Amino acid sequence: MVADKSRSEPVRDILGRAPSLADTLALRLRDEIASGRIQAGERLPTEQQLALTYGVSRPIVREAVGRLKHDGLVVSRQGAGAFVADPGSSSVFRLDVADFSNKEELRNIVELLMAVEASATEHTAERRSEADLRAIRARLDAMQAAIDRGESGVDEDVAFHRAIIDATGNPFFRDLSEFLDRRVRNFIRTARANTARLTGMAQTVQGEHRAIFDAIAARDPQSARAAAEIHLKNAAKRLALYLGR
Repeated sequence: MVADKSRSEPVRDILGRAPSLADTLALRLRDEIASGRIQAGERLPTEQQLALTYGVSRPIVREAVGRLKHDGLVVSRQGAGAFVADPGSSSVFRLDVADFSNKEELRNIVELLMAVEASATEHTAERRSEADLRAIRARLDAMQAAIDRGESGVDEDVAFHRAIIDATGNPFFRDLSEFLDRRVRNFIRTARANTARLTGMAQTVQGEHRAIFDAIAARDPQSARAAAEIHLKNAAKRLALYLGR
C-alpha cells in the first residue's frame, strides 16, 4: 500500500526480508499500478515516502523504481519526479515471473530460454572466429577453476553463456539475453549454486558445457544446438530436484 494522502503519516506496510527486496517492492508497485490505486499520469510517492511506507532503504526504493522504468511502467520528468506511464505508451517487453517453483512457469521459462540460447549457440557454431573460440574457452576454463576451488562457479557459468551469445555477432541476441539474465535466468543460477552441494554434480554440469564448447569448436551447428538444449533441460530437472518436485 502506498502512502495514505489523507493522513500526516504514511500507513506502514513492512515487507518481509525476502532474498531480493527490490524485486519484492517492484512487484508490489506493479500491483498498485495494475489495480489503478496509482493511476496513469500520477506521480509516485517520493523515495523517502516509499522507504517509510514499506520499511526499506532508499537505495532499495531507487533500484525497484529503476526496474519499473526499465519495464516502461514509470517515466521520469526532470525536476518533477517519477510518474506512471500512460497505458500502451511503452514499447518495452515485460516478463514477470512470480513463482520459480511453479512447474508450469518453469516449463515456460525453459522453452523461452531454449528458443533464444539454443538458436544463438547454433549460430555461434556457424559464425565464430578463432578469437571468439578463445574467449569461450577462457570462460570454460574459468568455470573449471572455480569448481576445483570448491566454488559454485555461478558467475563463470553466466560469463560462458554470454561469450557464446556475443560470438553470434547479432546485437539483438545479446540484448535479449541480457534482459533474460535480469528477469528469468535466476532459476539457472539457483540450480548452479545448489549443484556444488552434490558430490560430482558440478563436473556433470561442466561436462554439458564442454559438449557445447566442443560442438562450437568443431563448427557443428546441429550438435551445438542439441548440446545447448540438453543443458537447459537438465538445468530445469536439477532445479526441480532441489525444489522437491
